[in-house]
Amino acid sequence: MKNLAGLMKQAQAMQQNMQDMQARLEALEIQGESGAGLVKLTLSGKGVLKSARIDPKLLDPNDAEMLQDLIIAAHHDAKTKLETITADEMQKATGGLSLPPGLKLPF
Repeated sequence: MKNLAGLMKQAQAMQQNMQDMQARLEALEIQGESGAGLVKLTLSGKGVLKSARIDPKLLDPNDAEMLQDLIIAAHHDAKTKLETITADEMQKATGGLSLPPGLKLPF
């Protein structure tokens, strides 16, 4: 019975760590950029696009395709950074506990 009580205590601690991690992630703002900083996008810790900054010299109606590609590249940059931060936070919250493949927490 002593092991069960210890296990429950560990589960509660992990649950609190997960809640703390989610709060930290929600407060994050991650910036991605492309075109040597000509396009900058900011994502929330939940992956929601919060802002976009496009250098005015890119606003050429004859070259919209390049601007579209730069926006996609900036989003990919921000999303990759967010995934790295989320994975690091998950490692901290679970105390290095290896979770099953495909289990994506917290969202």
